Amino acid sequence: MKPKGSIRIHSGQSSHRATLPGISRELPLVEVKPGIFIASDADLILGDVEFLSKSSELLATKVRPLKVDVVVTAEAKSIALAYELSKRLSLERFVVARKSQKAYMGDYFSQKVRSITTESEQQLLITREELDYLCGKRVCLLDDVVSTGATFTALGAIVKRAGGKIVCKAAIWREGPWCKQQGLIHLGTLPIFQDRPKNGESTEKTSASSKV
Repeated sequence: MKPKGSIRIHSGQSSHRATLPGISRELPLVEVKPGIFIASDADLILGDVEFLSKSSELLATKVRPLKVDVVVTAEAKSIALAYELSKRLSLERFVVARKSQKAYMGDYFSQKVRSITTESEQQLLITREELDYLCGKRVCLLDDVVSTGATFTALGAIVKRAGGKIVCKAAIWREGPWCKQQGLIHLGTLPIFQDRPKNGESTEKTSASSKV
């Protein structure tokens, strides 16, 4: 069963008002596939200091009781969020899985992933030193938005390979009807917007075709 309100009809609107406790922002709608639109939080996550501070504070309240040792996220949008959350949890460091090999990485482990906003399959890479650091750690997987959960699946495989223990998965928003992540810690929901179905085609059928 898809979450209530997770799919809405796009009738020409250019933005969506997203509200969290104590803060709200207008998010532009971006067409990611023909007739399928998402509310993009890129400007917030990549530069809105007030929003990053408030959302990380709200997430920390939910994550802190789980006694996390380290936050793990994927490059690049959620790096600032990972830093803010780690600071509020008084953690010594956080770990970022990169999306391309860098000269400084040396030996590394890679995991394939495909997200809703990318056409092609990508890789998440983590160094041998970071794998060693995660061994035995209590891990929080973090992302700004969770749609299909593909990024968390890839990050989870990395943590499992490292010998860490995933104690929670956290995001600012759960988006659309596809996320199957059980026990996801999140602050709010973002709907998927689609053009009105044609020729009697159902909303559910059209939406399912947009899943990646």
